[in-house]
Formats: sequence, structure tokens, C-alpha cells
Amino acid sequence: MPQNPIQFQPGMSLDDFFARYGTEAQCAAALEASRWPQGFVCPHCGATSHSRFHADGRTYWQCAQCRVQTSLTCGTLFESSKLPLTKWFQAMYLVTQNKNNLSALSLKRHLGVCYRTAWRLKHKLLEAMAERESGRLLTGVVVADDAVVGGKRRGGKRGRGAEGKAVFIAAVEVGDDGHPRHVRFDPLPDLKGDTLRAWVRKALDPDAHLVTDAFASLGCAGAEVAAYGAIVVSPRKSSEIDAFRWVNTVISNLKTAIRGTYHHVNVHKYLARYLAEAQYRLNRRFDLPSLVGRLLHASVRTPPSPEKWLRQGAVRTA
Repeated sequence: MPQNPIQFQPGMSLDDFFARYGTEAQCAAALEASRWPQGFVCPHCGATSHSRFHADGRTYWQCAQCRVQTSLTCGTLFESSKLPLTKWFQAMYLVTQNKNNLSALSLKRHLGVCYRTAWRLKHKLLEAMAERESGRLLTGVVVADDAVVGGKRRGGKRGRGAEGKAVFIAAVEVGDDGHPRHVRFDPLPDLKGDTLRAWVRKALDPDAHLVTDAFASLGCAGAEVAAYGAIVVSPRKSSEIDAFRWVNTVISNLKTAIRGTYHHVNVHKYLARYLAEAQYRLNRRFDLPSLVGRLLHASVRTPPSPEKWLRQGAVRTA
């Protein structure tokens, strides 16, 4: 069997990573280039004229027009962090280059930090992923299906209406070649028609062609796009229908990754970030070596996210 070129592509090796981001100076230079690719721009007034000075071991930029002072990390995801930038970059490398999810416990051991620090760092990076993906609109032919995750593993009702499980919807944008291009994973409070219509308005281009099973609420959502098709599944399983091949595959892989990585966590509370993590990586799977730089780009454009706010489980949306 021939190798899948996407699955077997080279990522960023450890040697490559440390050659580019092995020192604090290299990480600071990469952060500055990502935040101000054309040179310093005042975050307060937008002016470019400035002076630079050092104090307390840190570099500051002072705008020549409004006199506001800022640091390299001020106003970004890295604000107020006491960790060296090398630890942040190592975390970005580990989170993006792993095919499966990486728990905060594993991150703690890799980075040599305490668990609370690893949890905070991990969820800040997931927040950057969530915000970067929140405005994505799927277009063309989009196959969608609902699913549940979490709760009790054995006994009780399965699927829709299962007790204690968190509901989400998966949508796959299928290209002309029949292969998936982009995906969306979104948590939902319920599967009512109004909820699904609101999801379609947020997640799909109005010109999209939506394909689902014949679940009545999904039919209501179909009115929000240019074309809609429903495939009656029962008494078959959706896995037996070719149209649902890719959406079933991504749902299965996602649930396996969540169950295999995140133990004893409140999946209801943090599901949005866990789904965003999988969505972010899957939509960028064609170029693994670029993922560290792309997550850095997202992080410098993500507002500060204090631990108290992260613990609430909310995510910002576009």
C-alpha cells in the first residue's frame, strides 16, 4: 500500500527546532518579527517612530508620538508570563508536532515545570487556536453530523440524548477530488432547530451545499444555505454510507484522541478548546514544519488570557 504523502510528510525535527528557537535571543527575535513584521507599530496610536531602552533586564519600546511604553509581550498571549520564551516555544513545538493531543501532565514533564504552569500554558495556546479558527467559514460541499463525547463510557443510552455527554457538531468541507479540505468542530448546548440554524450562520458560507442525515433539526438548519441534501440513514449505520466517510473518520479520530489524552477533566467545561485544538491542527496538516511559526503568529494576536478567565471555560469568538 502506498504511503499517504500528508500522513508521512516530514515535520520539524528537534534539530531544526533548536537551531531556530534554541536560545532566548532567537525566540525574542522570532516574536518581534511575528508581532511587527514591518517594524514597530505603537499598539496605542499606530505610529511607527519610537525609541528603545532596557530596564530590569527587559527591552521596552516607547512611541515618539504618544509616549506610551510597551514591551515585546505586552498585549499578547505571553503578557505577564514569568516563563522564559524558550519554554513557550518548546510548548508550541510539542503541541503542534504531535499527531495526537498532548496533556498538561505530559507537557509538565517535557518542560520541567509544575502542573499548574503547564495547564495554564497549554490552555493559553488552545485559546489562541480557538480564536484563530473561530471565523472560519466552510464552503462548497459540506458534510456535517452531530456527535457526543465524555460522560459514562458503559451502559445507558448512546448517541443523541445520552446522559452526561457533551454535544458537538463536526463539519467537513469536501473538495472536488472527494477528499477533506477543512473542518469545523463546534460544541452545542442542544440539537434544537434554532441552535443548529445559528451554528450554520456562524460556520458555513451562505453559498455552501450542506449534506446531513435526515435528523429533523438539521433539516431546519439547511434553510440557511444555498443548497441542502438529507440522506436517510436508518436502518443502516452512517459509516456504511460513502457520503459520510470523512465526517465519520474525523469524529472517530477526534473522540479517540480526547479519550486517550484528557483523563478526569470536565469535558463539558473545556470542550470548546479541545475541539479547537483538533480543528487547528487538522486544517494545517499540509505543512507541519510551519506550525510553530503559525501558532506564534496567532499567539501574538491573542489578547492576554489570565488563568482565572481560562478556568471559566469560555472562549472568545470572532
